[in-house]
Parts: sequence; structure tokens; C-alpha cells
Amino acid sequence: MGEHLNLHKSMDTMVRRFSGKLLLRQEIPLDDNHFKWLLASSYFTPVPAIQRKLFFYQCRRCGNAKRSLIGMMPCAVCHKTHPYCRKCIEMGRVTTCEPLYQWTGPDASWPAYDDALTWHGELTDAQKKAAERVVKAIESTERKLLIWAVCGAGKTEMLFPGIHQAIRTKKRVCIATPRADVVRELLPRLQEAFSTVPIEALYGGSKDKEATAQIILSTTHQLLRFQDAFDVLIIDEIDAFPYHADPSLPYAANRARKPSGTIVYLTATPRKRQRLLIALNLLPHMFVPIRFHGHPLPVPRLQMCFALQKGELPQAFLTWCKTRKNPQRQLLIFVPTVELAECLAKKLALFFKQENIIDDRADLQSVHASDHAREEKVHRFRRKEIFILLTTTILERGVTFPSVDVAVLDAGHDVFDEAALVQIAGRAGRSPDDPDGEVVFFHDGKTESIVDAVRSIKTMNKRAGFSSL
Repeated sequence: MGEHLNLHKSMDTMVRRFSGKLLLRQEIPLDDNHFKWLLASSYFTPVPAIQRKLFFYQCRRCGNAKRSLIGMMPCAVCHKTHPYCRKCIEMGRVTTCEPLYQWTGPDASWPAYDDALTWHGELTDAQKKAAERVVKAIESTERKLLIWAVCGAGKTEMLFPGIHQAIRTKKRVCIATPRADVVRELLPRLQEAFSTVPIEALYGGSKDKEATAQIILSTTHQLLRFQDAFDVLIIDEIDAFPYHADPSLPYAANRARKPSGTIVYLTATPRKRQRLLIALNLLPHMFVPIRFHGHPLPVPRLQMCFALQKGELPQAFLTWCKTRKNPQRQLLIFVPTVELAECLAKKLALFFKQENIIDDRADLQSVHASDHAREEKVHRFRRKEIFILLTTTILERGVTFPSVDVAVLDAGHDVFDEAALVQIAGRAGRSPDDPDGEVVFFHDGKTESIVDAVRSIKTMNKRAGFSSL
């Protein structure tokens, strides 16, 4: 009897660990005998990792079919030359020699949580309407829904009723976002809102690896390992890089959702494709034009200055730093390149201390995607241990700081497209205690992106009822 219970418990653990996954053999931590038994019993089914289609090959994991991204390599096992996928090689090499394995054993069963929502905040009327629309989509297993909500509208809180409805009905939920910073930001908020429900976070370098929880937070790249896994899949910031620019990520997202499941897209700055689908009534959507605290989006001020040269500080920017309306606000400065962020950090620190804008106890740091201390610096900025933070576009979205002024140096640079500039402006004024943060775009000539970003923000404010802005 005891052995039977242990076997049942072991099988239940395996089902949760492997159900909805598409994995390489090296990603399945079972000994060969155990794995071969599961394979012979059809609990795992091999599928071709690289498919031959007429005149080209296609990777089964990421969907890549570009000839330039399908290479040829000699195999150390069978000594033949095989096609392999260069596109997703960082997640383990996929070749024609070794299949991917899909779990085809029993489906995972998930418990019903009747009172799992431990968040006690209140939604605004606009948030309630959006939340009700999400719940309706999940209840009716609507295939797709877009929530278009301005920066600072409180999109995360709008999701809580929908997530609650899903786990009440034994469904599995994944919230995927393009950037690891956003996953780290969302995890404690979700854990606080659903304190009795297991939640795991998956991203490069994360502690969680097994993905056995009923609620999963992940980067969109992690979806490449899933197939038919989630009843509800929420894709945050669908307009963000790399999701909108990498076809493999929407491919993985659509595959990760169960055939009867629902995908909820979230964005503050939909791309032209989404706007076209909305206009043609081909994409169900809900629009939330107002921030949760009821104040308008800060409209950026445009400031002409000379082209930003390496190591030089624009005089217009320095003058603004000395004359800000509220010098108690922290300062978030966006620059287009890593080199510029690192180069300006020391010069700005010296200038700010000479001008008594910050004292010796305050700190100024730069941060970028390859910075190993990136996570710690963001935490220190949030705790106000860092007063001024120079950053690339990695902090353009998904992070919340209660009281900051925002500056963009060289706003006309190609890296700052309309969506990026709107998101950057949305970092200011996010707190009801300080909803009026300043936003300044420093440029050496207006670009189409700058003009479109300002127009978009003004349009959102007008749709929210702030007609005088």
C-alpha cells in the first residue's frame, strides 16, 4: 500500500513537472532506465526537432525557418552532418539528430482556490470595467483579448479578478513579459495578492526551474519550452522589444496556450498591427485611458540642445537640473547607449555635488542590460539609496518609482521610437501623492518619433477627459 502511494505521488509530481513541456533529453532530469520506461509507456513522445518542409528546414521549438539561421554541423554521436537551429541555440542545441520530447501522459490537475485573492485594494471604475472584461473572456474561453491601458493605469491590479476566476475553476495561468526586470518586479506583487497559491518565476538565472506551480511568471523566451500548457496566458507589453520584433516569441506564446485557452494581451502603446486589427474589429479589446489616481499623463517638454557628444554634458540639461520644480524628486535619466551611460555617470556625479544638488550621502549610478549589479541598483533606487540613475531603455517600462523626474538625452536617437518615448514619459507621476513629475526630451532636432509620442500622450489625456491639456 505504501509503495502504491509513493508511486502515485511520484507520478503526480512528474505530471506537474513535465505536462505542457517540449524539452530536449538533457532537460529531463531522469535516469536512462526511468526515462526509457516512460518513453515505452507513451508518457513521453518524441517529436522531430528540425522538420524538413519542401525546400527548407524549420525548428520545431522556435519556429525559425530562415536559411541564414539554420546551420549544418557534424554530430559527435552518429558522425553525420545535421541541420541545427542557430536562433534558439542559447536554450540548448536543437538538431535533426535528437528529437524534442513532449509529455503525452496524464494531464496535470490543478486545485480550485475559492478565496485565494488576498489583495484588499479597490479598483477604480475604469479598472473594474477592464477587470470584468478579462473575467468574461476567461469564463467564455474567448481566444484573444487586448487590454489597452495607459502607463500607470494599474494593469496588474486589473488582472487580479481574472486570475482569481481562473484558479477558482482549476485553470493554470501564466503571465509572460519580454523582460526579466518586469518579472522580478511583478513576483512580490503577485505573491502578496495570492499568498496561498504557489507562484514560480522563470527567467535567465532565476532560482525556479521546474515550473510546477499553478501560476507562472516568466519572460516570453521561457515559453519556448512549453506546449499546450496554460488555460490563461497573459502577455504583458506586447509592443516591447524583443516580443514585437521576434516572430519566435508570438509563435511560442500561441503554442504554450491550450487549444481551448485564452490569451490576454496588455499594452500601453499598441503597434500599428494591433491598431489595425482593432480598427477592423478583428481583435477584441478594452481601452483604459486614465491613470488609476485620476491625474493626466505628464506631457513631455521638448528642449533643443546641441548634439550630445561623448563625455560632454549639454548646457540645457544642466540648467534644467538646477532649476527643477521639485528638487526632492529622484532623477531618472535615459540615454541611447551603454557607453554614454557609463561615460556620463562620473561627470554628472561631480557636477551635481559641485552644485549642491546632491550631497556626499546621495549616490548616482548607471545601469544597463549587461550590468551584473543591475537588479541591486534598481532596488537601491527604489529604496532611494540612489538619487540619480542613468539608464538605457531597459527601464523604459514595467518598473514603478513613486516620485521621479525623467530626462531623455539625445531623444532623437533611433533607439527611442514612439512607443519607447511614451513608456519613458510614463515613468513620471505614477504616485497619487506626486502625480506631476516633469518629463523633458532633450534633442538636436525633432524626429517623427518625438512628435508622435507627444501627440499620443495628449490624445490619451483628451480621451480621459483632460481636454485642456
